[in-house]
Amino acid sequence: MRILCPNGHLGFAPTREESFWIGAKTRPDYYCCDSGSDDIGPAPLGADISTSPYVWQKHDLELMFVASRDQGVPMIIGSAGDTGTRSRVNMYVDIIKELAKKHRTPRFKLAYFYSDVSKEYLKEKMKQGVIIEGLDGRGNLSEEDLEKTDRIVAVAGVHPFIKALDMGADVIIGGRSSDCAIFAAPALREGFPAGLSYYLGKVLECASFCAEPYGAKESVIGTITHQHVRVTAMSPYQRCTVASVAGHAMYERSNPFYEYVAGGKLDMTGCQYEQYDEKTCKITGPKFIPVDGKIKIKLEGSGKIGERCIGIAGIRDPYTIANIDRVVEWSRSQISEKFSDKNCQINFIIYGKNGVLGDMEPIKKIKSHELCVVVEGIAPSKEMAKEITTLGTRQLFYARLPEVKGTAGTAAFVVDEVLDATPAYMWTLNHVIPVDDPMELFDLHITQVGE
Repeated sequence: MRILCPNGHLGFAPTREESFWIGAKTRPDYYCCDSGSDDIGPAPLGADISTSPYVWQKHDLELMFVASRDQGVPMIIGSAGDTGTRSRVNMYVDIIKELAKKHRTPRFKLAYFYSDVSKEYLKEKMKQGVIIEGLDGRGNLSEEDLEKTDRIVAVAGVHPFIKALDMGADVIIGGRSSDCAIFAAPALREGFPAGLSYYLGKVLECASFCAEPYGAKESVIGTITHQHVRVTAMSPYQRCTVASVAGHAMYERSNPFYEYVAGGKLDMTGCQYEQYDEKTCKITGPKFIPVDGKIKIKLEGSGKIGERCIGIAGIRDPYTIANIDRVVEWSRSQISEKFSDKNCQINFIIYGKNGVLGDMEPIKKIKSHELCVVVEGIAPSKEMAKEITTLGTRQLFYARLPEVKGTAGTAAFVVDEVLDATPAYMWTLNHVIPVDDPMELFDLHITQVGE
């Protein structure tokens, strides 16, 4: 069985069409793609918006839709519209209906499921004594956590996808989903071993990230047998090698050998990698370890902190650079003097010092000849966010340092005004909840579309 994956995050940047059509000409059995990620941060989930441009999402969906319908094979999308919320699933369902009309597509079955979870549902579970366990060092879910939360989604495993395929679905639009489950589901349904099926999903979910040389948004095809998985790059300039595939299998893992999904974990400690041909890597040895007890479903939640603005300042003076921490403290002190009781936040991100890693930056001595200071102001209202950001940015210009004889000029501004930004959100839920039925949190629908 063969699955084509065209893009590691559908719509985040457009799928490269040449490698897609090279792969499509080989007539894969499924077209599958993940359309969401936590990498984009909590704001899209909390605000219920997409971060990927609509036109790019529609472009990628159209490629997959046209190829899969022309060839009469299923198309599967998970985590619709970046976050997999109800509104994003509905957006994709509407796009598919528009595409069917545009291309005068013969009738087909469109399945879709929602992953949204209400706070009331979780409160009731907690009253019943259900422990909603925190992940990655978080405590168990509390009512306080819920009160800070605007929106929650459950992360689907293979179960809603398999059920949709059992119902005869030709196109599936999924709510928030485990990346690898999107690909593992059809393989499991067709009777392939669980270890190989989940590994197929793990290595395909980011498309050409498993190939070299690096080139995102190129298509790859995964082949599964009862003995092994093979991964083949479709781009003329890429190939899947032992190093590129093994490296990607460890990608984004706190433990490089395990991938946790609803129902168990993928164990990659025994994987063996072999160069099958010039463009293909062969993998054997992954195992799937089923959960002992109830299946647990991951929950993701996001809550709004406040309105946000951004200021940008450049610093070139060597003395100011050497004393940048004192400059920031001066600016911070001026904000505290005026807004100490206003529930505001001010953050200074200093590129050229530790703007990317923050306190984790191992290089402590600044070696840059210039710095870029991004000032982030967060407050209950947009007006207040704008004011504290403006004050924080301009006070960099007026910072008082010892031995400075000038009266100003320690900073230069890209633009004199501050910039409106999306509101600030934070992750409020990163938890798992035990369920009696793995479909309990997922609302599955199926309809007929086309002429």
